[in-house]
Amino acid sequence: MDQVQIRSAEARDAADILAVYSYYVEHTAISFEYDTPTLAEFQERMERTLAKYPYLVAVRDGNIVGYSYAGPFVGRAAYDWSAELTIYLKQEETGHGTGRKLYEVMEKKLAGMGITNLYACIGDPLVEDEYLTHNSEKFHARMGFVKVGTFHKCGRKFGRWYNMIWMEKLIGADGRS
Repeated sequence: MDQVQIRSAEARDAADILAVYSYYVEHTAISFEYDTPTLAEFQERMERTLAKYPYLVAVRDGNIVGYSYAGPFVGRAAYDWSAELTIYLKQEETGHGTGRKLYEVMEKKLAGMGITNLYACIGDPLVEDEYLTHNSEKFHARMGFVKVGTFHKCGRKFGRWYNMIWMEKLIGADGRS
């Protein structure tokens, strides 16, 4: 398997990125969306993100196999030193270190922007099932995130209730690493 390359996403990548994401909308409770966004809606989301934050793709053998982006945490000026991260990989890409590479590049870019706090909002099963496991929480923990909160039974998908957890990683140069 060829080495994965990480690069900034471009508008022309939207359809390939949406193809990765649609699996999670349609077949998992990892995304709490019920319907896959249209390509136009997804392109608008990307444009909004790219106006201020990094949006990265992982490319292997010329194909996009995953992506990650940052966005505002809460959206008020006092939170400008914090960012929420999102990551999705093609199913066959898990376990190859691609997620780690995406997050390592993302963290460097965000630190260069003066971001000091990283957050991840993660679906959390009451009991693991075919739609949701603890894999995302475990991945984020391996990346240095710690669980800081749980919202109980706040998401419902496929006729089941799911919790949502927040995980945090402090990367600030002011001694909060």
